Amino acid sequence: MKEINLDYAAATPVDEKVLEAMLPFFTEHYGNPSSGHNLGEKPRQALEEARAEVGRLIGIEEPGKNKIIFTASASEANNLAIKGIVTAGKRRGNRIITSAIEHFSILNQLRSLEKEGYEIVKLPVDESGLVSPGQLKEALNDQTILVSIQVANTEIGTIQPIKELVAIATEQEIPFHSDATAAAGWIPLNVEALGVDMLTLAGDQLYGPKGAGALFVKRGIRLRPLIEGGIQEQGLRAGTENVPAIVGFGEAARLAYTHLQKRSEQVASFRDKLKESLFKEIPHLHLNGHPEKRLPWNLNISVEFVEGEALLMRLNMEGIYVSSGSSCTSQALKSSHVLDAIGSPPELAQGSLLLAAGLKSREEDIPGITEKMSEVASLLRKMSPLYHQYLKEAQNNANV
Repeated sequence: MKEINLDYAAATPVDEKVLEAMLPFFTEHYGNPSSGHNLGEKPRQALEEARAEVGRLIGIEEPGKNKIIFTASASEANNLAIKGIVTAGKRRGNRIITSAIEHFSILNQLRSLEKEGYEIVKLPVDESGLVSPGQLKEALNDQTILVSIQVANTEIGTIQPIKELVAIATEQEIPFHSDATAAAGWIPLNVEALGVDMLTLAGDQLYGPKGAGALFVKRGIRLRPLIEGGIQEQGLRAGTENVPAIVGFGEAARLAYTHLQKRSEQVASFRDKLKESLFKEIPHLHLNGHPEKRLPWNLNISVEFVEGEALLMRLNMEGIYVSSGSSCTSQALKSSHVLDAIGSPPELAQGSLLLAAGLKSREEDIPGITEKMSEVASLLRKMSPLYHQYLKEAQNNANV
């Protein structure tokens, strides 16, 4: 049985060139980058080269002008951004603005801060997942200390008008953080053009290793570290750096920057042809997210009359790997907060599937994917009371 992965949003394989770059730092160049002797020189140099490559991916041409702080994950970077700025500037106000469709590494920490007395404002989104700049402007006041809105949503792929949103916050001198984990390496990003004060990235979304994330911090933004104990990462993240993972992140960022357009066009072509095939062969499908302003690899659909978890398990048995939403929530068997926020009816939200294309996705697999999904959807609909009710109502309407 051929296995087909359509869940690259959860994890990507490490690129061979990335692995090649990492290997010497496990054995040959094993020194601590904080050491003052020669064993620390090569790792220290490698860290700075990786920092420069990650910076270049997001439009930083002068590495010393702004900070790239390496973390262990995008979730840690998000926590450093929000808790770091909140604790550094808590005397200025207590209002934090975000969107209703953020990743849980944003929403859950804001829930904790709310218990500590912070006012959390979750901006609604429209049916395609877009935040309204006008609503952001109305939500700002003199107690607002931070705005955090993602570049693009992992689950439904919608790309936000970040530049416009940042401009509104900047007018009132309010710092703006954006989680670009799903977008970096797939759409052009330039922190100076966007105007963001902080930006989150992750290596494992770029065909780099797990265990390496980063936070861009604009010059002048003050943060308090989450992890204290040493002066690593410019005093914002204590602990010996994971040099092999960071080197891999840097190489993955270099490759992503070099091949961004080619990669984006490749996965978008696969995504579009898969969508066309599925919607042609399987009735009662619904696209979730913005039809045009979406990440090139993202296809989120709802299969009416069936549950996404049942679809996922049946497809898994056929060797086709998909998810029913964010990798952080798919095991919870709960309706997606993202689909709830865009107003998707519960019966459609429960039938959602995220098909995330990758560099190894092949167009010749599309007929087989479509055939298997059609068979599985048909089988599950035969067992669905909702589908039988639909057929009964359709027959009654035809007889009128």
